[in-house]
Amino acid sequence: MTTFKAPRVRYKKTARLTTGLASYQHIALIVHGLADLAHAPFGDILQKRLKTQAVTVKPGATFFTEAPNEAGTQLAVGFADETLSPFARLELARSLTKFRPGVTKAALLALGLEGAAHTGAVHALVRAVYAQAPLPSWQAERRDTSPVAIDVYGVDHNEDAALRARAYGNHLARALSVLPENELGPAQYVKRVKKLAAENGWRLRFLDEKRLAALGAGAFLAVTRTRAVGSGIAHVRYTPRRASKPPIALVGKGICFDTGGVNLKPARHMYGMHEDMAGSAVALGTLSALARLQVPFQVDCYLAIAENAIGPASYRPNEVVRAADGTTIEVVHTDAEGRMVLADTLVFASRERPGLIIDYATLTGACVYALGTRMTGVFTNRTALIPRLIEAGRASGERVWPFPLEEDYNADLKSDIADIKQCTLEGEADHILAALFLKRFIAHDPTWIHLDLSAGRHKGGLGAIPSDVTGFGVDFTLALLADPAFKW
Repeated sequence: MTTFKAPRVRYKKTARLTTGLASYQHIALIVHGLADLAHAPFGDILQKRLKTQAVTVKPGATFFTEAPNEAGTQLAVGFADETLSPFARLELARSLTKFRPGVTKAALLALGLEGAAHTGAVHALVRAVYAQAPLPSWQAERRDTSPVAIDVYGVDHNEDAALRARAYGNHLARALSVLPENELGPAQYVKRVKKLAAENGWRLRFLDEKRLAALGAGAFLAVTRTRAVGSGIAHVRYTPRRASKPPIALVGKGICFDTGGVNLKPARHMYGMHEDMAGSAVALGTLSALARLQVPFQVDCYLAIAENAIGPASYRPNEVVRAADGTTIEVVHTDAEGRMVLADTLVFASRERPGLIIDYATLTGACVYALGTRMTGVFTNRTALIPRLIEAGRASGERVWPFPLEEDYNADLKSDIADIKQCTLEGEADHILAALFLKRFIAHDPTWIHLDLSAGRHKGGLGAIPSDVTGFGVDFTLALLADPAFKW
């Protein structure tokens, strides 16, 4: 797996570029208005060209040109004010930091903005640059777009550790998610997790098929019945030197490939199903970022690693299986395997009595139909948290939107022969029903947040992220946990 190859970033407190302009092959700047270009590199040229070309200056607008110097410095200008949302700012930064092949030195700065708006603009540019770290590729010819050296003007380096940690976590999530199933089947995935745990000093406990059977994890084992080699639940733990907050648990769906089972997916919907483990990758990426930040609370990460294959032993509709907490489940559709493996995983996670459980899963098409792929659906058993969840999404640029967990929806999951139905065949409000199904398997009433990752893949990238695979959830979680008003 490709490691996180971040560019070398140097911070310079001065907000102005006065010397060495010719050495930069790319200068990306965010400005408040035309007048601020007077203090920008090649400012007089930029002002003249903007006026000559009658460019409309408004928040979110961009302008690209080339400086009349030997290096042919690319000048990328974006306009922003205090009203521009963090998401729009990240999208702007991504467009400004598309470097040409061969760029080895670039500069980032913002002018005309003050306070949080200025810091946010510069940090958006840095995040966009870090997001360009290359992902795994098997192409014979591949260019590395990451510049060798980045000079950042106008802010100090104090927050770079946090920026790098979130970039590392997001990159890990994306790098795992793009690996094809022949490189990241269950056994290979577990091997990579063990390697990460050893390198970082995390405790690892792996519940294999035999152990899961002893624990009564019939929901998980129904899915893995056909091809269980390497399948299981990886439990990774980060322990701080001194804990000042209750522990949290991160739970991720890790279906390395999803055929749909006997309810076989059509080709159009099966293509790309190696990314059905993205939820577990986000959970692992979040753990990695939190460990790098040395957060003062224990983080337990549970990865439900499996494959939904098809074969003579495949589980079938109308079967009744028993989860680890004793709940009996009537199987309705074998392509609803994610909620099956997560059911037992949530049982084990909640038994440890964490103060907070967050689960991540590419769970339902219904959430994609409801929101598209620009935002992610969020559910919680704490209604009062909803404004904070929306704000964490806004602040991080990973936007979420809440859906209800009203009790009357449970009527659709009533089974005539078991404690609960897995799903319905109608598919109506399936994202809500899936969340209610998962809620059934959480004991001891911890704060619980469920992310149905409808924005796990967005064509062309999202926010600061340039790849179709977004790693959505890492930045959202870090923003939520950093909110001093968020208690668990």
